[in-house]
Amino acid sequence: MLKKLLSFIIVVCAMVYSSCSIRLDAASIPPGMKTINVEFFENTAPLVVSNLSQTFTEALKERIRSQSPLSIVRGEADAVIQGSITGFSYAPVSVQATNNNTAPLATATRLTITVSVKYTNNKDKKVSPDFEQSFSRYTDFTGDVNSQEQNLIRIINQQLTEDIFNKAFANW
Repeated sequence: MLKKLLSFIIVVCAMVYSSCSIRLDAASIPPGMKTINVEFFENTAPLVVSNLSQTFTEALKERIRSQSPLSIVRGEADAVIQGSITGFSYAPVSVQATNNNTAPLATATRLTITVSVKYTNNKDKKVSPDFEQSFSRYTDFTGDVNSQEQNLIRIINQQLTEDIFNKAFANW
């Protein structure tokens, strides 16, 4: 009898657990929202990488295309995302002493990118309210930056666009 009761409890718990799962990628797009204008993110950071504005803007558009039913348009739209790249910097995160009285060597470096974003919802502000916020992400690396820079930018752009998308559409 105890075995049957325990089996029943386990089955019920498993059913409750599976029915209560949460989708972390679920977007809360307002019902009437069909279009979004993603404006070009100008790079105003002191250190400028020539293609950063283009790659970031395209990464944000791709995130919206792949995770929402919204159509990306130019001009008037149900929502607008605009902003600029305000920070792009390298900084040492760990150093190693040298034996010959020279300056310490950086053994790991951190690339940080910061973007300032303004989101305006022209449809239903209760579901997806307007915001103006800075987002910053980084990744650490070792070795020569020149051979890794574009891949590091891609990684950080992926993180930043996820943060922006979640803030705008997933109520995070």
